[in-house]
Amino acid sequence: MTAREGARRAFDLKKRSVAVMLPATLLGAIILVLTGLYGPYRINLTPSEPLGLWRIVPLGRPAAVGDLIFICPPGTADMLGARARGYLRSGSCPGGVAPLIKTVVAVAGQHVEIGARVRVEGREVPSSGLAQQDGRGRSLTPFPGGIVPPGHVFLHSAFLGSYDSRYFGPLPAVGILGLAQEVLTHAP
Repeated sequence: MTAREGARRAFDLKKRSVAVMLPATLLGAIILVLTGLYGPYRINLTPSEPLGLWRIVPLGRPAAVGDLIFICPPGTADMLGARARGYLRSGSCPGGVAPLIKTVVAVAGQHVEIGARVRVEGREVPSSGLAQQDGRGRSLTPFPGGIVPPGHVFLHSAFLGSYDSRYFGPLPAVGILGLAQEVLTHAP
């Protein structure tokens, strides 16, 4: 075999590999997207929690403080405004937004204070500093605080730029899809 024939054979092999790998990769991507839309799996591309594949685990009880959950925010004017500002991604929840992954830090009946940081029943929530402006310099209005109403949860993410209950207040617990469980993730 000459060098030219060897090079040609190597080129043909690479070409066949690409011809097989490209459709397989495309099929895998389609399956992941469909699973994310219709199944118990979601792909997180936000910095609020590790990036990657997550599973929604059914929650057979009321949400408790410390639960990491998937929740659909309500399709309210405030949430639609947050979507317009780019704080919420497109998805299958009311108003066309994606489910959020957040930690429950207060439940119905608990008192939440908002100052320089968030306090629940007088205890400071770690990593709960508030931003005065978003990443584009637009002002952010914090939730004024108060008692979490019946049927609601107060949510938080330790990520400084997270859009959570510090700004939008408690969300209806009826929007909870389940616990958020990491499957294949990477925390940058």
